[in-house]
Amino acid sequence: MSDNYLDQLAREDAIKTLAARADLALATAENIPSPCVSVCSMDEDSGLCEGCWRTVDEICDWAVNDDAEKRAVWAGIARRLQQAHPDVLA
Repeated sequence: MSDNYLDQLAREDAIKTLAARADLALATAENIPSPCVSVCSMDEDSGLCEGCWRTVDEICDWAVNDDAEKRAVWAGIARRLQQAHPDVLA
C-alpha cells in the first residue's frame, strides 16, 4: 500500500470520527466536550484548524462560551465537514 493511500484512509477516519463526536456533542445537555484533538494547525486557505475544524475565534472563545454556544460551534463543525466531505460522510 502506498503512503498516499494510507494517508487518505487516516484522513477519512479522522473526518468520520470528528463528525461522530459532533453528533454526540449536539445531543449533550451540559458540559459540552471540546472539539480539540491536539492537531493545532491553522489552514491558511480555509482559516480553520486542521484538527478540529474551528475558526481562531471559536477556539479562543471556547472557554467562556456557555453550553448553547458550544453546541453551536459543534453544529458549525458538522456543517463544514459535510460541505467539504459529502462523499466521506455519505
